[in-house]
Amino acid sequence: MKILVLNGPNLNMLGTRKREIYGTETLEEINEWLKKKFPETELEFFQSNHEGAIIDKLQTTDADGAVLNAGAYTHYSIAIRDAIEGRESLPCVEVHLSDISKREDFRKVSFLTEVCKATFAGFGKESYVKGIEFLLERQNG
Repeated sequence: MKILVLNGPNLNMLGTRKREIYGTETLEEINEWLKKKFPETELEFFQSNHEGAIIDKLQTTDADGAVLNAGAYTHYSIAIRDAIEGRESLPCVEVHLSDISKREDFRKVSFLTEVCKATFAGFGKESYVKGIEFLLERQNG
């Protein structure tokens, strides 16, 4: 199974941005850790600060599933929501490092939850693991 791990804006700043919320590891370190955790799974990693690039990737990927941390786009991107909804053959799981339900009011709203197969938030980098495991179990289930 091939899984796209897709990260949105400012996640390239992990390790330096709000460490008390997002932790001290960089996105690259998390990606390397995921590769070691799932050696039998083909993981493709993509990060962009640009909404259109994220949409293009969702529309064109040949992956069997996607784990998406859309960052701030979670809270207002109808376009990313539409891209997920438009790819019925691509199961998408929403993940967040922090628990968005316990953050600022504007972060409590997700435009993506309804079109994703599952959401994992507040588990730090383990949110990605839970998302990948969900997709693997779904395929094998």
